[in-house]
Amino acid sequence: MKNYLSPYTKINTLLLVALFSALLAPQLTKAQSLQNPPDTIKVQGATYQKVKEKGEYPKVVGYLSFIVPIVTHTDGRFIRNFDHHTASIGFPVGVNVLYSDKFGFSYEFTPTIRSSGGTSKMSNLLFDPGTMFRFDHGVTVVTRLAFETSGRYGFTPVFNKVFARTKDVNYFVAFSLPNRFGNAEPYSIGLNVQFGFTFN
Repeated sequence: MKNYLSPYTKINTLLLVALFSALLAPQLTKAQSLQNPPDTIKVQGATYQKVKEKGEYPKVVGYLSFIVPIVTHTDGRFIRNFDHHTASIGFPVGVNVLYSDKFGFSYEFTPTIRSSGGTSKMSNLLFDPGTMFRFDHGVTVVTRLAFETSGRYGFTPVFNKVFARTKDVNYFVAFSLPNRFGNAEPYSIGLNVQFGFTFN
């Protein structure tokens, strides 16, 4: 005598199989993801860490440079560097945190050495962090805040251009317009030229 299953029994059996399959699927998926994380690759039974592409962000680069003030306008007059046997030169060092091909943030410190009357001394230390807006062909515009140990403060727009690239370093030239206030002195605006290199 044949034993026939009722339609309800068949439906209940199919539902139970589907339920168990659904419960087991996440465990199987989790086990597979643990065996092969997304940043690894498996070759001939061995698992290797994938190497990050060079253009991946964020990345941090350091730089060294020197900066020469050309001229400063303050209180209705122009003051030129190297006038009257007086000269100033700064040595900006910093770190750029690059978040994309278009944007980054820069942290910069600039000690300044002033020579006058046959003697020289460190006359000022500037901290000027700022946002970096990066464009094609190695052009970058940096909007910096400025805080000086001399008591002056303000902001400095910087226009930067990479003019030579090598495997290890990129060489750049920059022009900046320091705007300064405070310390019981009149407002001033200057023109500086900067040369340096970033480490790749």
